[in-house]
Amino acid sequence: MKKIYLLLCGLGFILPYYHLINFLKNNQWSMDGFWNDVFFGTHSVSMIAMDLTVAASTFLVFLIYQSMRKKVKITKYVICLFLVGFSLAFPLYLYDTHDN
Repeated sequence: MKKIYLLLCGLGFILPYYHLINFLKNNQWSMDGFWNDVFFGTHSVSMIAMDLTVAASTFLVFLIYQSMRKKVKITKYVICLFLVGFSLAFPLYLYDTHDN
């Protein structure tokens, strides 16, 4: 199972950045319009953005709770969450906490 989590970590890093780089190429390496497209582009895109926002926020609250309750170090998960996204942070957490 840990191999699957590691594969998902790779996909969670590669796929979002692949689309970000394509967006930047199409916009002459400018972030103009990015957030407008994400939150107000279409209802379907906004739905997915809101879904991921709530999921990532829930994961962040869970991490903070774990760090206070069990003294778990959460720094790398929080960094992954904000620099890449939920798609990397969550599989990495599962990979690190999975019992063999």
